[in-house]
Amino acid sequence: MLLSTQIVFVKMLLQVCISNIRSILVSSLEKVFCWMGMSAGAGRAARIAHRGEVVNHAKADKRASSPGTVTPTSVNYHFTRQCNYKCGFCFHTAKTSFVLPIDEAKRGLRLLKESGMEKINFSGGEPFLQEKGDFLGKLVQFCKQDLQLPSVSIVSNGSLIRETWFRKYGEYLDILAISCDSFDEDTNKLIGRAQGRKSHLDNLYRVQNWCKQYKVAFKINSVINSFNVEEDMRDHISELSPVRWKVFQCLVIEGENAGENALREAERFVISDQQFQDFLDRHSDVTCLVPESNQKMRDSYLILDEYMRFLDCREGRKDPSKSILDVGVENAIQFSGFDEKMFLKRGGKYTWSKADMRLEW
Repeated sequence: MLLSTQIVFVKMLLQVCISNIRSILVSSLEKVFCWMGMSAGAGRAARIAHRGEVVNHAKADKRASSPGTVTPTSVNYHFTRQCNYKCGFCFHTAKTSFVLPIDEAKRGLRLLKESGMEKINFSGGEPFLQEKGDFLGKLVQFCKQDLQLPSVSIVSNGSLIRETWFRKYGEYLDILAISCDSFDEDTNKLIGRAQGRKSHLDNLYRVQNWCKQYKVAFKINSVINSFNVEEDMRDHISELSPVRWKVFQCLVIEGENAGENALREAERFVISDQQFQDFLDRHSDVTCLVPESNQKMRDSYLILDEYMRFLDCREGRKDPSKSILDVGVENAIQFSGFDEKMFLKRGGKYTWSKADMRLEW
């Protein structure tokens, strides 16, 4: 009887001990889970509070190594939309007069360099309008001297360039491209590539001489359209001897040179693919010719507007990203619509530093 009572007592004691142990374990686990949950919540709160200030390097490295990452090797910065010409097919028209303060522009250019930019091309509008070319000159000097970019280039209509600019900034410039669509003055005037009685062709030849004198590679850009598609330009191109002659097919962009809110009406300048090909065939013996059809142009350029936003032209209009000054290059460039394969296919990467061209000045 005594033994039986003792066994019962031991069983009860064991049950009490097991119950106490279970309670202790449950309480401990609850505290652990609670602490973990609070830590996770605190971490989320911290990340939200400091979003945009704290860089997650592991994720950034992973994105940088992913196949979808775009490197801004060559960038076209249209820092102004203002222009003294009125070319009828212009697809970057003067919809605003905004120009970034130069310190902000330099900050954006530095961000691009840190993201892999090797070549910068300044365009407009007419880039020599701002501060009579000094604004542009300071950016050119900054990119070559401070950022040490391999290539710095400009696209201009050539009408406002003076020799004093070359004396001051020429050493920092690799390539100067002058837009010229015809070697007939009347045709240039019909297109809108003129200002008053000034001769566009005189300016072209004058700038070509300055480029040679101040050791800047000279380039010509031509937009082939309904007014010049039958023209034979071979003799003039041979005489001017540019390092590259970029020949574009007239391109229509909704909201810029076509559509309800456009400042231009480019439809009358449009040519067919076959007309463009006929022009190329006629000039096929020009070795410096670089053709660019609408298909090649539309998504093979990285274009920054005056707010330093990338412009996506894939849908036949210019859809802007957020500014790289606000969200950084990596975030903004994802909305650029840039096709790197087409960029390489059209010859977008070439010998673009004048130090490597071995030109006979």
